[in-house]
Amino acid sequence: MENNDDRKVLLGLSLDELRAIVHDLGMPAFTAGQMLKWLYQQHVTDIDEMTNISKANRERLKAYYVVGAMAPIDCQRSTDGTIKYLFPVRCQDTETDETETRHFVETVFIPDGDRATLCVSCQVGCKMNCLFCQTGKQGFEGHLTAADILNQIYALPERERLTNIVFMGQGEPMDNLNAVLRATEILTADYGYGWSPRRITVSSVGVKNKLQRFLDESECHVAISMHSPLPEQRRKLMPAEAQMSIADVVALLRQYDFSHQRRCSFEYICFGGLNDTPVFGREIVRLLQGLDCRVNLIRFHEIPGVDLPASDERRMEALRDYLTAHGVFTTIRASRGQDIFAACGLLSTARKSKI
Repeated sequence: MENNDDRKVLLGLSLDELRAIVHDLGMPAFTAGQMLKWLYQQHVTDIDEMTNISKANRERLKAYYVVGAMAPIDCQRSTDGTIKYLFPVRCQDTETDETETRHFVETVFIPDGDRATLCVSCQVGCKMNCLFCQTGKQGFEGHLTAADILNQIYALPERERLTNIVFMGQGEPMDNLNAVLRATEILTADYGYGWSPRRITVSSVGVKNKLQRFLDESECHVAISMHSPLPEQRRKLMPAEAQMSIADVVALLRQYDFSHQRRCSFEYICFGGLNDTPVFGREIVRLLQGLDCRVNLIRFHEIPGVDLPASDERRMEALRDYLTAHGVFTTIRASRGQDIFAACGLLSTARKSKI
């Protein structure tokens, strides 16, 4: 159900916020708990489906609120089983705080045996403008609300199969931190989905002040986009290096304990002859020495207008083996959904957002 009127959205609200609504509308206090179960356990799409709430109180709610769930409007299926969904979103204007539904994001469902991961988006486009990323070429069009983020899970046809969620879709999570924290709170809270935060990984290029706040306020895993251990090269690949260097990111991470269940990882796209040679292996080891972490090597997927070479399998395996032999546990991430442009760095809704 799309919210095209002035009514507010219930999806994404916390227990305290629902209690305030119930109080303001003169409804029994226990109604807030009933609403929570309908939203986050039963996944209703309409207030009239909340059948243990009286008809009179449902009518009161409907006068001011909608559930706010919006089904995907398109999907593409890869030969490897990956599915890419297109979701309409309530893109938020940071100046007026108004929302509109003329935008879209892509969300990727990745089944893998008894595991199923959902790659969710948090922004329409992205401000970071990383050289190798198609989303960055789209430019920035707006922040997703917490409801937008949660809806990618809420309205997912394969929702019950999910084992993990990664915030690695469109956008920089730290640049929309309030909505990301609200969404992960609801996903992990007893009143919400009740997931362990260890089932959720949030990625970042490293945003000054925001990354520290995330590490302090969340227990979810963190994944840092490194892509080069050398400051000058990383700045050319990732303009965000100028605001928070990879050295500063690692120094911050050293202040936190990743020796138990919470995990710290680094994403590293391999470019042939540019960042996959032995000298880069040595620099990565030097940079990460003593930090409890892992490195995920990622294949580069070519995008139009970007002249970067992809690393070959032999080079990637050599870099993996060198890092692992020197105490940095490293894996090569399987590339999924490339034939439907769902693989790492390929998500974009630039054309669709202009419809």
